[in-house]
Amino acid sequence: MALEMKVPSPGESITEVEIASWLVKDGDYVEKDQAIAEVDSDKATLELPAEASGIITLKAEEGDTVAVGDVVCLIDTDAKKPGADDSSEKEDKKEKADAKTKETKEDTSKKAEAKTQTPSKSSTPNQEQDKKTYATGSPSPAAKKILDEKGMSSKDVKGSGRDGRITKEDANNAAPSMGTPGSGSRGSERKKLSMLRRKVAERLVSAKNETAMLTTFNEVDMTAIYELRNQYKEQFKEKHGVGLGFMSFFTLAVVRALELYPDVNSMIDGDYMITYDFKDISIAVSGPKGLMVPVIRNAENLSFRGVEDEVKRLAIRARDGQITVDEMTGGTFTISNGGVFGSMLSTPIINPPQSAILGMHNIVERAIVRDGGIVVAPVMYVALSYDHRIIDGRESVGFLVAIKEALESPEELLMDGNVKRALEL
Repeated sequence: MALEMKVPSPGESITEVEIASWLVKDGDYVEKDQAIAEVDSDKATLELPAEASGIITLKAEEGDTVAVGDVVCLIDTDAKKPGADDSSEKEDKKEKADAKTKETKEDTSKKAEAKTQTPSKSSTPNQEQDKKTYATGSPSPAAKKILDEKGMSSKDVKGSGRDGRITKEDANNAAPSMGTPGSGSRGSERKKLSMLRRKVAERLVSAKNETAMLTTFNEVDMTAIYELRNQYKEQFKEKHGVGLGFMSFFTLAVVRALELYPDVNSMIDGDYMITYDFKDISIAVSGPKGLMVPVIRNAENLSFRGVEDEVKRLAIRARDGQITVDEMTGGTFTISNGGVFGSMLSTPIINPPQSAILGMHNIVERAIVRDGGIVVAPVMYVALSYDHRIIDGRESVGFLVAIKEALESPEELLMDGNVKRALEL
């Protein structure tokens, strides 16, 4: 019986997907639940598992866009799995053929070697030396080395030696002409963007074109957070099985700032502004298929442990390609951490339809003024990009200052003065 495999719906509002790659070949035997293809939607890349065991017949090509519900392959469930005996016989034949080929090559190699080592009877070493001449315009060994280092061809150099031979001096004086290609590879590759990458590109251009986006900056002295992590990270990890990272501090600082400045937790919808009383924080992470933005739901209800657990869970799912559309849908505010890649400062692009995004960057020891004196401290630059249509300068600057205050005084503003209770130790 031939089972028709149809494209399942990856999520609400998605009507079509693209066959990113087939993980099996036409005519292969597949096992039930084996991943047979990767499909791209405009929100995520998902694996397509086989619905039954049998011989597969592909009905779509890589790169094809197919509607949800379309048949993409057939599986002959009556077909038997190729037997181990057949496989062993084929392997034996292959091994014998390989051995025979190897013997033939060794034979040929030995004959060629013997022929090379047999001296010619019609000439002597002196005669051979007498016959050694150089073609007109050929470089000397030293000149050839110099030309190779410059990436030049001997055809581009005029020789001044005997019979036009290129000397070392000629090679040293030679200079490549402007626009002359070097000797390195000059290949190129044309590759279609995935549906997910095309959608990300479309949304980013839309955000730039359709919002009044501005960015404000500040700097954060991370000394207090460094001291807390150094003192409690081992206890935290031992008790909760997850590290005490920077993301929990930033997420809870954002939650506090959104309470103080609710306009930043809003979206514009035509002539209306929608303000949310919950804080769904999107976390921009880099996955194998590109940028993904999973969402931490109701972050206002989470502790340090809760945030770290959720960040770890979502990061693993994104890395393994298991993240679902639902886990990336929504979000009222986004945090992007370019610091993990070494970024010093950037202007992050708003994740529409949200109205603001916080950019974190690398932490570097810098000279700052503290209590009237110059000290060296771990400092991070932070950036807030926002939609000026609904967020004014007072809200945007005040929001970022509130982030700075919480991160520089976490025990007081994020932990209510009780570190161990906040960390559940």
